[in-house]
Amino acid sequence: MPGENLTRDEARERARLLAVEGYEVALDLRSAVRAEEPAYRSVTTIRFRCAEPGAASFADLVAPSVTSVLLNGRELDPAEVFDGARIALTDLAADNVLVVDAQCAYSRTGEGLHRFVDPEDGEVYLYTQYEPADARRVFANFEQPDLKAPFTFSVTAPESWVVLGNERVTGVSDGGQTRHFAPTRPISTYITAVVAGPYHMVHDSYRRTLADGTELEIPLGALCRKGLARHFEAEEIFTVTRQGLDFFHDHFDYPYPFGKYDQAFVPEYNIGAMENPGLVTFREEYVFRGKVTRASYEGRANVILHEMAHMWFGDLVTMKWWDDLWLKESFADFMGAFSLVEATRYKDGWITFANRRKAWAYRADQLPSTHPVTADIRDLEDAKLNFDGITYAKGASVLKQLVAYVGRDAFLEGARRYFKRHAYGNTELGDLLSVLAETSGRDMAEWSRAWLQTAGVNSLTPQVTYDGEGRVAELAVVQEAAASHPQLRPHRVAVGLYRRTPGGALERYARAETDVAGPRSVVAELAGAERPDLVLVNDEDLTYCKIRFDEDSLATVREHLGELADPMARALAWSAVWNMTRDGLMPARDYLGLVLRFAGAETDIGVLQGLHLQARTALNDYAAPGRREEGLRALEQGALRELRAAEPGSGHQLAWARFHASVASGETGTAFLRSLLDGTEKIDGLEVDQELRWTFLESLAADGSADEAVIAAELARDDTASGRRHQVRCLAARPSAAVKAQAWAAVVESDALSNALVEATIAGFDQAGQRELLAPYAEKYFAVIERIWAERSIEIGMAVVRGLFPHLQDRAETVDDAAAWLDAHTDAAPALRRLVAECRDDLARALRAQARDAAAGAGV
Repeated sequence: MPGENLTRDEARERARLLAVEGYEVALDLRSAVRAEEPAYRSVTTIRFRCAEPGAASFADLVAPSVTSVLLNGRELDPAEVFDGARIALTDLAADNVLVVDAQCAYSRTGEGLHRFVDPEDGEVYLYTQYEPADARRVFANFEQPDLKAPFTFSVTAPESWVVLGNERVTGVSDGGQTRHFAPTRPISTYITAVVAGPYHMVHDSYRRTLADGTELEIPLGALCRKGLARHFEAEEIFTVTRQGLDFFHDHFDYPYPFGKYDQAFVPEYNIGAMENPGLVTFREEYVFRGKVTRASYEGRANVILHEMAHMWFGDLVTMKWWDDLWLKESFADFMGAFSLVEATRYKDGWITFANRRKAWAYRADQLPSTHPVTADIRDLEDAKLNFDGITYAKGASVLKQLVAYVGRDAFLEGARRYFKRHAYGNTELGDLLSVLAETSGRDMAEWSRAWLQTAGVNSLTPQVTYDGEGRVAELAVVQEAAASHPQLRPHRVAVGLYRRTPGGALERYARAETDVAGPRSVVAELAGAERPDLVLVNDEDLTYCKIRFDEDSLATVREHLGELADPMARALAWSAVWNMTRDGLMPARDYLGLVLRFAGAETDIGVLQGLHLQARTALNDYAAPGRREEGLRALEQGALRELRAAEPGSGHQLAWARFHASVASGETGTAFLRSLLDGTEKIDGLEVDQELRWTFLESLAADGSADEAVIAAELARDDTASGRRHQVRCLAARPSAAVKAQAWAAVVESDALSNALVEATIAGFDQAGQRELLAPYAEKYFAVIERIWAERSIEIGMAVVRGLFPHLQDRAETVDDAAAWLDAHTDAAPALRRLVAECRDDLARALRAQARDAAAGAGV
């Protein structure tokens, strides 16, 4: 990544100097169908003003070569002005025209213009992905969010292809090969987009009468590869899309501003989705090839609504620089869940948010790299790494708290004023706070200092005393913070009192909503209440905190967690015990025991699948090494029991089947999986479709029970793009030193693999049951990561540095090796150092949890 960075100071200076009037971008993509052609022609015309005639600046372009550069009619020598990442511009006039003719590279890393060849039919599919700064891989530009401008694209491609951009096609030329698009509204470079290829596309429309009586019609499109067409649920996607458009029009009072609304599901996509106005892109894994649970449909709907919220938060109004990334991502994350619950059939979306989304935030907020929601983003590498649990999930949690603080009506009115005041412009933190202060009448500066400008997560613990009659004499909430981030914050919380009913359920019988501030806050409203079995702080999940229990409440949770009748309260209890396990306050064996006792009765499928994931993490990372085998046997037996007991054909049955496959081991476990694969064993209602077959096969491959021939035979059944990814993962999972060496070389010593196959190879390589096989790669890892970071794109660099960190070599020496690398590489890229420090911290946390587990009594 040498020479490709851009600092905040450089961006500020360029924004001070330049104002962009418009872009004209012509892309000739006909070479895409020829595998031997690595590049395509990109011709860009930029019209811009300069506040100081005679000054110098630069344009951004990452390309193999530049054919010509023309500035205000002057020919510039590309060899003199282009260094591979920037085009030097000198002696600027007040009004300027820059024309750059370049050869830009097709991507295999998901950055820039990605080219994918479908192994099923040989067809070529293209799409762009830019955030935060990869539009410069496709056309010359000023790559920073605050230099907005209209873009007019023309794209030349095979006549039979579907070719889409942010705007509608206004005409064609060159015998139908060149599509000319209408100019966009002023937008940032990173949200321009092109999708081209023989996609399967379905059309629909959305109509609405606006408040002023005008009729709004938005053409809708949904598309995927032809090979996935038989699995494509376009009507379900359009239903959620219409529900979202209704919701946002009802609440934002600002009509959708970008004309059409296409949604493209594309292959080998690095992220979940991207909010390009008029042309949203999604990873094609949201096209479900097999049976999935309701949680998967809910997750897809949430992502659709998250990206739609960006049309207003992020696209219409955009942050000036990546410091205020939260102005779009936190809002989209919050509005995605908000609209999901209020506008669609997924009414339990806040439960998923509390249990799974916030787990991502809690982890990120306890890493050494934690940062305030409004972060200090020095450059583009910093920006890339800040698409994290703090910017998304913590920020969304803080906004949920804000709604409780200022009220829903004031919050939404603030949003409406924000859109109207800053449409097509760029903003900073103060711009949003000012409108919220207007609409709420509250001091937003104090709230912002506490919640947006400090890092760390607080823990809230109930402290209860009782009178002689056994009633609550005083109930207080004790707030604590880590020494590294000691900020105590104002929290609006609900405190619930629960007791067991004659029928055995744990039900709430008293509740108080109160403000918690400082180290100890008394909840006066609950004085005199009958003695509870459980006190649940942050009932209903109003604030962002780690929930702790008093001694009596913890004893109740240990014995009766599954009896909590309210699914949100139960999800919060699960979240609390998981945080206790991560923090070394609850032995991993105790957590696994809770999962074995109570997960089978969990009604929320999203919570259940989260428990499965956390149970594997507890076993592999937090359990004492000497007790993992016992824990694995217990989980395998428990999973099989629940699989057989689950309702036939239910999502719970499918979830338990997948979980059982992930913990199956030994001859008994692998024999059962083989029998399900070959059909000699059947479970009523369980359809072993192609995706489930691959799930079973990976476990068999990792156990050594499926060799290369067996994997090849499975690929013959499913010789598709998805099948190829599964095959690569299974091959790398086999327990052989030669296999591991081959997988390591494919990722580390070669750049031939696409981003998706790098991801699959790393996932197969990293098997918890193969610690000894992976031990030799710990030293190799620290020897190669700086070279990898220097030579590969940032996306691949991140995948390798995170994915190959030797976390399974869970001993103090590995932590020391990581610390030694950091000490010896103080001049390494800050983003690289951050990744290594995060991995080191995760491993150190795991060792503390293992020590806690080792000190606990026997049994799971």
